[in-house]
Amino acid sequence: MPDAEEPGRGLVKSAERAVLILEALAGSHETLSLGQLQEITGYPRSSLYALLRTLSALKWVENPDGELVFGIGPRALLCGTSYLDRDPALPLAIRQVERLRTDVGYTTHYARLDPPNVIYLASREATDSRRLTSRVGRQLPAHATALGRALLAELTPREVDRLLGDGEQPQLTDSTITRRDELHAELDETRRRGWALEREQNTPGLCCVAAPVTYRIPATDAISVSIPIAHVTDEELELVGEAVLRHAAELARNLRREGIR
Repeated sequence: MPDAEEPGRGLVKSAERAVLILEALAGSHETLSLGQLQEITGYPRSSLYALLRTLSALKWVENPDGELVFGIGPRALLCGTSYLDRDPALPLAIRQVERLRTDVGYTTHYARLDPPNVIYLASREATDSRRLTSRVGRQLPAHATALGRALLAELTPREVDRLLGDGEQPQLTDSTITRRDELHAELDETRRRGWALEREQNTPGLCCVAAPVTYRIPATDAISVSIPIAHVTDEELELVGEAVLRHAAELARNLRREGIR
């Protein structure tokens, strides 16, 4: 018998559960045990194990050495890569963040709003970067990133509240703004200044500057620059802010000229 849809939601329960399992595994830097997945998802152990066996057989989930521990599988990578391959904005965005990196000398990013997060679609590391892993394909809470704030600032306060939901936002570092009134004040300052700023609110040791790419209204994409905190001065922030605004505007013009929406 097919799985029934959840009343009032229009979702097939087993499909929703499979997706949430994949998201839990993708969000973890380590493999997760059956018990850990049950704690995260709240699913009954028997049905959770049956879903994991199916996902493992289809290579969406890896089950190393037959142990009851699980990690994300290679099919998930293929699916994610196809999203990047079919995005018509991405080739232009990659060229733009490369040019921005050349201008400022720091690591640059291109990301898209996926409330309540931003998803990183392209990154170009500074030549002296010591980062060992790329952020491409990863997500961070929008409120804790300059990229997210640049895009949230395109919305009204009511729209922001609707996208982020009720309550305080997750705290990633000791510096992360979690209170909604403080976030709204920060978004007001972003609108006044024209570019968004965050200091060590998602990654210790880094300050980020970002601006929206306004080829869509409201903007869904933004570009940013990550600056080592030791290099941050008011003068440097102004210079980087101007560069980010200039490149964001140029990218938006190029995307509109190509008819990309």
